[in-house]
Amino acid sequence: MCEAVRTAVGRRGGRLAGWHPTDLLGAVLAGVLERAGVDPGHVDDVQAGCVTQAGEQAANVARNAWLAAGLPETVPATTVDRQCGSSQQALHNAAAAVASGAQDVVIAAGVESMTRAPMGSAAGQADPFGATLRARYPEGVAAQGLSAERIAARWGLTRAACDALALASHRRAVDATDRGDLAGEILAVTGTDRDGAAVVHATDEGIRRDTSASALAALPPAFRTDALASAHPGLPWLVTAGNASQVSDGAAALLVTAPEVAQRLGLTPRWRIRATTVVGSDPVLMLTGPIPATRRLLERAGLALDDLDHIEINEAFAPVVLAWQTELGADPERVNPLGGAIALGHPLGAYGARLATTLAHALERTGGRLGLQVMCEGGGMANATLLERLG
Repeated sequence: MCEAVRTAVGRRGGRLAGWHPTDLLGAVLAGVLERAGVDPGHVDDVQAGCVTQAGEQAANVARNAWLAAGLPETVPATTVDRQCGSSQQALHNAAAAVASGAQDVVIAAGVESMTRAPMGSAAGQADPFGATLRARYPEGVAAQGLSAERIAARWGLTRAACDALALASHRRAVDATDRGDLAGEILAVTGTDRDGAAVVHATDEGIRRDTSASALAALPPAFRTDALASAHPGLPWLVTAGNASQVSDGAAALLVTAPEVAQRLGLTPRWRIRATTVVGSDPVLMLTGPIPATRRLLERAGLALDDLDHIEINEAFAPVVLAWQTELGADPERVNPLGGAIALGHPLGAYGARLATTLAHALERTGGRLGLQVMCEGGGMANATLLERLG
């Protein structure tokens, strides 16, 4: 990999709300090319993740974004859906195409405007599961909040632990922003403030500087209803809006090529995708996939968790991260040290590329060599990526 960029993440209805997702993705596609200094005609393909492929994100948003950015018509593009791991899967696809020699230069990217294409709107009033799947899993396969509560119950997690992780996420994100640790990965774009005035959007909008343990503790359970509480009497109901990922807008892109191709094009290889994996997991618990995905990736690479300098795991819900840490024994100081989705936001289809971008730049900035990225995904899946800094 030679370059990685992202927009700062915007809140739902926030500074990026005025951006059509085609234009938002187009901005980072053009931005990654410009920063890398590569002729767009050398790109063989674009793989872009997007979850809600409906409305303004329908009809192959990857191809539309490439064309909207004024880039060559001869370059194809496709849109990938592996739920929250869509753009991480796009990165895996790009790496496989380059490693096989099938393609020389591929952009892996992702976009999601959860403001303009709300979560769940792709299905509308239709049932995407069908009677046969529902019969196999009568507990339900779509309720991620309920899955997070089931994880909390199985691992004996507490509300205090979940809120503590959320508070740490915000404080780390504040510190990272104030130090300028995230500035190098962000492509500044023009956003809109609450009064409709144009503003430079170059910092993540969802960070809450004034949150506190008491403020988080005061939030009510987000998914508890009387009916669900009656149907699931053993659940703790500890997931809140404060210890779950934020609904957000954003885009990110990475330029993937082989070292010999980079040399020919005058590019500098900066990171290597050393190993990748994807697993399926229980679709009712759904969000536990990062546990076996991490184990499989480390086994394939011949590494232990202690060999890693930096870890990014998606903070979809606090119980996901806490269960993963319990099972893997990860050092909390190396896990999401710049804040996670609870503080920075979670634009679904863009988030895998956002995590990879942050991980890549963090390794370069700190001099770390190896980093892990792992993501839970709807339907019971998880992608994991091992990134190595070169040089």
